[in-house]
Amino acid sequence: MTNIVDCMIVDLDQSIANDIMPNLGYEIEDFRYHTWRLTNWSSLKNKITSPEFEVGGWRWRILLFPFGNNNSETVSIYLDYSDLKNSSADSDWYSCVQFALVLWNSKDPTFYISHNAHHRFTIEESDWGFHRFYDQSKLFVPSINHTHPLIENDACNITAFVRIIKDPTGVLWHNFENYDSRKMTGYINLNKRGATDYINVELQLLYSIKYFRKAMYQIPTEDDDPVKSIHLAMQKIFYQLQISDTPVETTELTKSFGWNSTTSFIQHDVQENLYTINWLTLALGFKTINSADDTISRLFVGKMKSYIRCVNINYESSRIEDYYDISLKVKGCQTLSDSFMNYIREESCEGDNRYQTESYGLQDAKKGLIFESFPSVLRIQLNRFEYDMQMNAVVKITDRLEYPMEIDLQRYLSPESDRSKPHNYLLHGVIVHQDGLRKSSYHVFLKPERDGKWFKFDDNRVVPITDKEVLGEGVPNAIDSTYMLIYIRESDIDFVLSPILAEDIPKHLQRRLDEEKALYEQKQKEDEECHLYLPIKIVTPDIFECYQGFDLVNFDNRQYPLSNVPLFKVLKSDTYEAFKNMVAHKFEIPTEQIRFRIFVNRQNKTIRPEDPITDDYLGKTMDEIHTTMVPKQNDLKLFLEVAKPINDEVIWFLPTEINSHILVFIKYFNPDAQSLEGLGHLYVKKSGKLDDIIPILCEKKEFPSYTLLKIYEEIKPNMIEEMNPILTFQKSEIQDGDIICFQKALTQKEIQEYTAAGRIHGLPIFYESLFMRIIIYFKPKYLTVDREQKPEFELVLNKQYTYDDIAKHVAAHLNVDPLKLQFTTAHPTTGTHDIIIKRTTTKTLSEMLQNLYSSNLVDLLYYEILDISIVELEDKKFFKV
Repeated sequence: MTNIVDCMIVDLDQSIANDIMPNLGYEIEDFRYHTWRLTNWSSLKNKITSPEFEVGGWRWRILLFPFGNNNSETVSIYLDYSDLKNSSADSDWYSCVQFALVLWNSKDPTFYISHNAHHRFTIEESDWGFHRFYDQSKLFVPSINHTHPLIENDACNITAFVRIIKDPTGVLWHNFENYDSRKMTGYINLNKRGATDYINVELQLLYSIKYFRKAMYQIPTEDDDPVKSIHLAMQKIFYQLQISDTPVETTELTKSFGWNSTTSFIQHDVQENLYTINWLTLALGFKTINSADDTISRLFVGKMKSYIRCVNINYESSRIEDYYDISLKVKGCQTLSDSFMNYIREESCEGDNRYQTESYGLQDAKKGLIFESFPSVLRIQLNRFEYDMQMNAVVKITDRLEYPMEIDLQRYLSPESDRSKPHNYLLHGVIVHQDGLRKSSYHVFLKPERDGKWFKFDDNRVVPITDKEVLGEGVPNAIDSTYMLIYIRESDIDFVLSPILAEDIPKHLQRRLDEEKALYEQKQKEDEECHLYLPIKIVTPDIFECYQGFDLVNFDNRQYPLSNVPLFKVLKSDTYEAFKNMVAHKFEIPTEQIRFRIFVNRQNKTIRPEDPITDDYLGKTMDEIHTTMVPKQNDLKLFLEVAKPINDEVIWFLPTEINSHILVFIKYFNPDAQSLEGLGHLYVKKSGKLDDIIPILCEKKEFPSYTLLKIYEEIKPNMIEEMNPILTFQKSEIQDGDIICFQKALTQKEIQEYTAAGRIHGLPIFYESLFMRIIIYFKPKYLTVDREQKPEFELVLNKQYTYDDIAKHVAAHLNVDPLKLQFTTAHPTTGTHDIIIKRTTTKTLSEMLQNLYSSNLVDLLYYEILDISIVELEDKKFFKV
């Protein structure tokens, strides 16, 4: 029979808790320990619990699996919260506990096995402990240092040491599953997409400066294009941060920068990050700079004086400039005050380094910087990166720099500065950069309200934090990663953080968001139901007539201009008859006059309409037609064949039934217009010859019947072969959907005239020129605030063009000097600008593009408009300093 006794064993000193449980640095609300004496160990059940004991006002117990919890080779012991019946009504109950469980010999307290842990006990996770507490095989065997085993005479003791830890933030040891930032903090964060977290922290900072947020809301954006307007995107982000319960997307904003989805996943270096952040702040200011209160200047702009002051004469040269942030040294400084003093420290100009004055010659002098004024919001960048000459690389400085919650900056002002109001500043935000230079992450600590709490904005969520964490106290290495501090002048804090009222928010923002939500829900519904629909593209005779390329149309080859082919989404369950009626109504053609042919992908990489869908399929569903006729294609591509009635009767050739005719498409090349023209289609007998249809071809172009023609078959883009007029179509291997091209036969004199004028005179050459055409997408290499100066655009160029040929066409589009253009390829994996193309290269455009980013929809080149000629630039020599 099992004998279980609850008693306190005085031989096990409670001070052992300090040896087996490390000090975690948290305030302890309650500490108690409880010992459970067990006898007849061998007869214990598989799972038993100790009597309950109270710690921190809650009931606890020890949970023991003497023979293991799903593992018979070990003992399993847990601490279990046993007061569930009293806490079941409150699903948010939790208790932060540090505990140790000790299994020891009841006669020798010095012989014990212990394990410690800390855990946030909740209703869902009400027990925590050690699955493999100790090996079963060692329980009854004396150890090397002890003559007794842990379990002696089938008895032992288990003691639970329990510390209830005070949770200053409400999220201590939280697992963040189903965590609700809005509910816990009143704030939400921005979604991190790729490597955009450095933008996110700046957006959160600007959002927290409510005066700036109000100014953003005042910018008129109701008529702005949401794809291009930075200001509208910012307004929407700010508004969603106010009203949403889930992390806010920044995709629309980054698109307004000119970024694509790939750019957002590129890890930018720290210098580029700071440039982008400052550019964002300033760019937003350009539209508010003329506002009545001059938002940017009022918030962020201070004045600084650089000077050189002579020692022996009364002479000083100085210049006062605006600044938006200041960069303070970290290396060699212990405190923020040290960094400020280093910044304004004077340097001596003596000996060979004396200062040359205009009137007094060389003079001993002192030079330095001093602050004339500080802005309402002071941004301090900590210079944590420097160039290491030996490593030839930028390295991170991880020296600890202490900074205060409150600082008086008056001592760093020049004697002549305005001191009419206090210069006491309160810490408002801390931006933290972690890891290395090339692989970085960012988060921000913010105190949005003057008398409020500190929060950490990171990883799509917001959590409360303590002052110690903000200052890096007791958190290893955290302070070493701080790279920007934001202070607010105490006397200005009421206007900087003034409340946002309903009338401050533009009315059109909610309307836009409602419309976008409706569109999103509609798209979501369509996506959910997309498996019910079949996409169908329909090529009409009019589309073919105007098409200038290979095949009948260009469906999806983005190397060439795409054809504007109507797309229909049809229920797979719709019958062919219903579909046919719908299309007839759409194009306003009687149903009996239309028939469809299905485009088929051929082995030679062409796509041609072949088999007709006859009325035998009227009762079939569109899904059945798709599965039967082109099961390997994701969609249906159809050619709309229109028949003209003869004597009010529509008669269709049925080549599939009589197996004697072929449907061919006709193209005409006009050398004067340098273009193709689609002339519809013909039914020809397989046994017929090309000579038989020459009169029809002449008639289509209203040529005299005796006109000499040159006729070719368009086999594939790089294979245009002249046809033998005496062979039958069957021997020429002409089949349904093939394309016959023709032009007038030109005299030698006409050929020479076309050639002299630089014009194409024959179909094979024209098709070769089509094959060499390529669409290039040009993007500015560097974005500027005035983005109209550097647009993005597409040009149709020739693959054989040289650098100068490309420059000539781009210059004509931009209206600039072609010699001031420089081009850069796109990176093969990221799509960002990569290698500068030398003007002197003999490479063709095709060769330049060989390694371009494969997932771009079109080929991409970056361009830059230089201040000097490319000839002069490439003649210069470059070296590192």
